[in-house]
Amino acid sequence: MWILVKRDFTTFYKQTILGPLWFFIQPLLSTIVYTIIFNRVAGIPTDELPPILFYMSGIIAWNYFSSCLTSTAGTFTMNAGLFGQVYFPRIIVPLSTVVSSLSKFMVQLIMFLGFYFYYRFMGNEQINASFQMLLLIPIMIILMALLGQGLGMIVSSLTTKYRDLNFLVGFGTQLLMYASPIIYPLSVVPEKYKPLILANPMTPIIEGFRQAFTGKGQMDFNLLLYSALFSLTIFTLGLLIFHKVEKDFIDTV
Repeated sequence: MWILVKRDFTTFYKQTILGPLWFFIQPLLSTIVYTIIFNRVAGIPTDELPPILFYMSGIIAWNYFSSCLTSTAGTFTMNAGLFGQVYFPRIIVPLSTVVSSLSKFMVQLIMFLGFYFYYRFMGNEQINASFQMLLLIPIMIILMALLGQGLGMIVSSLTTKYRDLNFLVGFGTQLLMYASPIIYPLSVVPEKYKPLILANPMTPIIEGFRQAFTGKGQMDFNLLLYSALFSLTIFTLGLLIFHKVEKDFIDTV
């Protein structure tokens, strides 16, 4: 697993000028664009929070989930040569992507905390961290990893026969992002559409992550329990399908 994690970092840095700075640049640029387009131009509120904190808290949580999903989705097709040369537990490959994605998440979280403490020291009274929710941060991270890896293993298993799914992963992930409270707070969602947004298992995780640091959000513990059950179910299903496909996937890939 350590070798595969090192490979992921080496591949990411290869032939880049800025190297690890890209971990900071991507969420920072996304936050700036969202602030200009959605907050300044479209006038979408941010629950009285500084737009940078509002958008960045959702972006870094979503980045970890989407990274786990997209990286795991290519497990069989991208590592067919490796799997065909030597035997090792195949599940190590998707697990290594989760570990490498977690390190990126921690780096981006440090950047978010830098902005967070800046606004705290500037005397922004709207920011009040929730100690109770902060204790749930590790659980939320685990749920994001389980959900992303579970969906990724299902997609990876199906793409051994149906390569069209490779084109749908990025598009589907982007659509799911707009169905998550990243660029808008849950409080502005009309009541008739709110059940659709709440059905998204990432919704309570993002709301909970934002509420933990800023005290703003509509995270319900029942919704977090729903997200946990959904994530565990998807992960278990993905694991079962993954183990079934790994036995003879070389013949189809």
